[in-house]
Amino acid sequence: MGRDRSDTHSTQSTGTKLALRHRLNQLMTCVDDLDLRQGLHEKMVQALDNAFLVCGKRANRPKKDKFRLHMVTWNVATADPPDDVTSLLHLNSPKSPDLYVIGLQEVYSGPVRFMSDALFDDPWSQLFMSTLAPLNYVKVSSIRMQGLLLLFFSKLEHVPFIRDIRATYTRTGILGYWGNKGGVSVRLSFYGHTICFLNCHLAAHMKYATERVDEFEYIISTQTFDCKKAQTVLDHRLVFWFGDLNFRIQDHGMHFVRTCINDQKYNLLWSKDQLTTLKKKEEMLQEFEEGPLDFQPTYKFDRNTDIYDSRRYRTWFSFNGKKRKPAWTDRILWRLRPAASPPKEQDESDVGLDVRELRQLEEDEEYPLKVRQEFYTSIMEYSVSDHKPVIGIFTLVLRKIQTTPLVRLQPEGDWSADIDSMVLYSPLQPFPSSTWDWIGLYKVGFTSVSDYITYTWVKDDEVAFNEEVIQVYVDKEEIPVQGGDCLLCYYCSTLQSIIGVSEPFKVHESKVAIEEGLLPEKINGLDQTVAREDVWN
Repeated sequence: MGRDRSDTHSTQSTGTKLALRHRLNQLMTCVDDLDLRQGLHEKMVQALDNAFLVCGKRANRPKKDKFRLHMVTWNVATADPPDDVTSLLHLNSPKSPDLYVIGLQEVYSGPVRFMSDALFDDPWSQLFMSTLAPLNYVKVSSIRMQGLLLLFFSKLEHVPFIRDIRATYTRTGILGYWGNKGGVSVRLSFYGHTICFLNCHLAAHMKYATERVDEFEYIISTQTFDCKKAQTVLDHRLVFWFGDLNFRIQDHGMHFVRTCINDQKYNLLWSKDQLTTLKKKEEMLQEFEEGPLDFQPTYKFDRNTDIYDSRRYRTWFSFNGKKRKPAWTDRILWRLRPAASPPKEQDESDVGLDVRELRQLEEDEEYPLKVRQEFYTSIMEYSVSDHKPVIGIFTLVLRKIQTTPLVRLQPEGDWSADIDSMVLYSPLQPFPSSTWDWIGLYKVGFTSVSDYITYTWVKDDEVAFNEEVIQVYVDKEEIPVQGGDCLLCYYCSTLQSIIGVSEPFKVHESKVAIEEGLLPEKINGLDQTVAREDVWN
C-alpha cells in the first residue's frame, strides 16, 4: 500500500466542508429576515464578495501534477557492474519513472581505475547511461567521492525545469580525511520545489550505532550550497537520505534472525533494528520517514549466491571470526520540511514575522508538495556483491511553481557541414545569464549534459540581437559531416543546468563530403574523415 501523508486529513476536510454548507444554508434563511434599514445589507454583500473572490482564486489554481521517482541504493563491494539492469530499474514496468536517482557505495576506486574514472565515466555510470539514454533519459548531474557515487537522471521533457543544481561531499573516514565513508549529495529545484538527495556510507559494525548517527548529523551540519533558497540540506522542501547506512539488528541471535527471514516474519525483527530504535530517541531522525521493512535483509551474502554469510573469517593470530548476522543496512528514507507555523497575533512592540518564514508559509499553501511511497523492496536476483540492492518508488504530487522554460531556442534554416548555421533563441523570463553560457548541439538520445557534439559560447558568437530574438553563429566545421537527428540545449552556467531545449531537427549529410568520397570515421563532434578508397585498401 502506498503511504500518503495527506490521507490523515481527508476525514477532517470532509467534515469542514459539511459544516460550511450547513452555515451557508443558515445564511440563506437569514436573508429573508434581513432589515435593509440597519445597514447590514451592504456589509453582507461585501463579505460575500470577499468569499467569492477567495473561492475564485482557489478554483483557478493550476492543477497538481504527479511525478514518478525511482530510487536505487546498492553497496556494490568493488564489483564490476552486471550485464543487465532491467529488473533493477523496472524497465518492463508499464509505468515509466520521470526521474531516476541511483546511489552506489564501494565503487572500485583503486589508483589506476580511479585516475581513469576521473577522465572518463566509470563502468557503472556508463552502464546506466547507455541503458537509459535510448529511453529518453539524460544524466543531469552526478558526484563521486572515492567509492561513493550518486547519479541523477531525468526524462528530457523535465530537464529545462531542473535548475540550481549543486553537488557536494563530506568525508567521515579515517580522521575525517578519508572518503571511504561519508556522504555525497545533489540538490536542485524541480519545477520550483527544492529537493536534496543525500547518499551516505556510514561507519560499519554492530557497536557503532551512535557513531553512525553522529556521522549523519555531521554530514547534515557541514554540507552547504550556494543557493539563496536552500543553503543547507534541511532547508530543502524534500530530502531523501539513503545508502549503506550500516544499521544492524541488535540483541537477537543468529538462529532467531535467520528463522524469521526464512519464515518471512520480518516484523519480529523490526523492534531490534538499530535505526528504528534510534528514531525514537534522536529528534533529527524522527523527521525522516521510511516505509515498512517488508523484505529480506540485504546484508551479508556470499558473493554470487543468495546464501547469507556462511564463511568463517580469519582474524589476527589466526582466530576464527564470527559470521555476519543479516541486517537491513541499505535504506531509503525521506523528509518533508515541517510546515511553517501560521502567524500569531502580535503586539505593536513585535518586530514582525520573519520574512523567510512568511514566504515558506505562503509557498506551502499555494504550491503544496506531497510524497507517497509506492514500493520499497530489495532486488534479490543480483549477486555480484555481498549486498543486495534496494529500490524505492515514489510519487511526488505537486503544484508547479515554474511552468515556462527560461529560454526558447531553435535552428534557423537547414543545417549541414557545408554551410555556417544559426541558432535563434529568446529569453522567456529573466535569468542570471553570463559570458559562460553556451548552446550545445546534441544527438537525439544523448546521455548527459557533457555528451554534446559541439557547443558555441552565447556571448562570443552572438551576431544579432533585438528585444525578442537573439542569433548565435555556429561554424560549419563544428557540424557533423554525416548529419543525423539533433537538438539544441541552452546551458546556464550560473544555474548549472540546461534551461531550454529545442525540438528535434534534421542535420543533413554533407553533400561536399559525399561528392569527395569522404566517409566519417567517428561522429562525436570531432569529425575525422578518411577517403573511402583508403578504407577498402
